[in-house]
Amino acid sequence: MAQVPFLSIVAPCHNEEEGLREFCRRAAAAAYSVAGDAFELILVDDGSSDRTWEIISDLAADVPQVLGVRLLRNHGHQLASTAGLSASRGERVLLIDADLQDPPELLLMMMPIMERGADVVYGQRTRRQGETWFKQASASLFYRALSKLASVTIPRDTGDFRLMRRRVIDILLAMPERDRFIRGMVSWIGGRQVALPYERDARFAGTTKYPLRKMINFALDAITSFSTTPLRISTWLGMMSAGVAIALLVYTFVRWLEGETVTGWSSIMAAVSAFSAIQLICIGIIGEYLGRLVQESKKRPMFMVETIVRGSEQSELSIAFSEMSASDKRAALDAAFASEEPPRSQKNGRIG
Repeated sequence: MAQVPFLSIVAPCHNEEEGLREFCRRAAAAAYSVAGDAFELILVDDGSSDRTWEIISDLAADVPQVLGVRLLRNHGHQLASTAGLSASRGERVLLIDADLQDPPELLLMMMPIMERGADVVYGQRTRRQGETWFKQASASLFYRALSKLASVTIPRDTGDFRLMRRRVIDILLAMPERDRFIRGMVSWIGGRQVALPYERDARFAGTTKYPLRKMINFALDAITSFSTTPLRISTWLGMMSAGVAIALLVYTFVRWLEGETVTGWSSIMAAVSAFSAIQLICIGIIGEYLGRLVQESKKRPMFMVETIVRGSEQSELSIAFSEMSASDKRAALDAAFASEEPPRSQKNGRIG
């Protein structure tokens, strides 16, 4: 069995060819500072269309600590992160994006906090460089709305950048939902979770992988995963609509008793349109939750791994890998490279 590393760094990658080598250099240097050689750097290629996988394969051949995971298709950031966490074996696991907006060097500040008893150390953004005013304003609105709606306390202005203990990772991976919101799921687990304020850097290279459409879908996943308040809002809207309708009916009846007819075709159509809009909104809210129940009931694999690479060897994992228990996943990873001798061409996790 391969030696279990003390630290795992998990980085989902999607079209990150321009900055990936620099990320690996900085991440490996930070890991070596706190763990020596006892770390692994897991790079997950989430269906990239550029040279990301080629670069990951080259890095894996050069550096013993690099493990490359290639997904069969683009699954999205949250499932790619889950795939990387599933492949991790370390007692401490750092989840970080590969775009260098979150500095890997903060690991040196996170580790002492965890040594003092924290289960999770998460980065909390005090400033976001290189982002448009719209992105910052919409992100601020999202986090504040989520904090009001969510059934658990989810810290504001935080992403998935965090250092976690193995027991937190094992609980997280045991949670079966497909529409994942990792930062909310980690908050739900509880334990001692400590914030580390920091200034978020601009992207080192490339463009954001979260356009407006994906941001909206992500917000819907987050809210429907951790709050039933929208369903209650639809109930309140229905009750208000019923109250207004009853009041209008009573008003019409009283006017009829007084011998007067109610005129105003435009006002009637406006009322009908308003009630119809409320009904459609309520149906849409219910549909969001119902659609997620349908997706969960299908029990499809959470993610599909095409190949994994360490050193010069490539291997495959079972299609059922995503559904395995934490111990079975580690056994499958050990078996995939059981006969491999670690490459000796590079030492100390240094990437030039």
